[in-house]
Amino acid sequence: MSATLTIAGATVREASRKKLVVALALITVVGIALTGFGFWRLTVLAHQLDRGAPRLDVAELKTVTSQLLIVAMFAFSFVLALSTVFMAAPSIAGELESGVAAAVLTRPIRRVQFLAGKWLGLAVLTAGYVVVASSLEFLVVDLVTGYRPPHPLGFMAFLTGEALVTLTLTTLLSTRMSSVTGGVVALGGFMLAWMGGIAVALGAALNNHGVATVGTLTRMIMPSDGLWRGAVYSLEPAAWIAGILGSGRTQAAANPFFAPSGPPVAYLLWVGVWAVAVFSAASWSFRRREI
Repeated sequence: MSATLTIAGATVREASRKKLVVALALITVVGIALTGFGFWRLTVLAHQLDRGAPRLDVAELKTVTSQLLIVAMFAFSFVLALSTVFMAAPSIAGELESGVAAAVLTRPIRRVQFLAGKWLGLAVLTAGYVVVASSLEFLVVDLVTGYRPPHPLGFMAFLTGEALVTLTLTTLLSTRMSSVTGGVVALGGFMLAWMGGIAVALGAALNNHGVATVGTLTRMIMPSDGLWRGAVYSLEPAAWIAGILGSGRTQAAANPFFAPSGPPVAYLLWVGVWAVAVFSAASWSFRRREI
């Protein structure tokens, strides 16, 4: 365990010094500032008088703000996935190519400890980033509009889970593929999973079981989108969910930023099983990799 924690600490320090992390922090600050300005302008426009009355009442402003926040956090989740892939893809492949892994593994450190340390360090960095960035975004929205998402902690948990799923898959690919190839494959899997989530909704709305089945299988193979739907659900006001469901299945399915409910417990258990299986596969692959 001590060796794993040592590798994890070194991974956090190394990643923190990279320009990618600095660039991500700058992008996040700029993004929060721009969305804050956008929400401020929305509030100003909402309170402007139109024929003697505000353009939007409090309930309507709350609904519009919640939907714009979901769209903003979707862009945030994509940047997070992209950054996770770029950090994790060279975590093993880069060490193997540079010879660092060979030097480290000559010491009394097992390969699974080395792999787990790399994963744990990046996981801590990712989770910390999600908590800090999400908290700042929610604080800005609250100060500007007075709106607070219904389940902010749930959102952070689901978004962190989504990032860790991407991290785990990328770690597996990194044991066998080059940094660039593994990163492209992992990012492609992330996007296909998101498309699979849309396919599930459309298949259910159109009674097309084939499309729904393909989407469900995609969600099972790469469960990042299922967790993203949980993140979306955590940001939606109850009144908005009821209104969309009352408008019919087709309209609900046509909205890619809508989730009628959070993921069931059985699906969350599957995500846990998936993560353990993929990490075990990464450990098996790394143990059999020539260094």
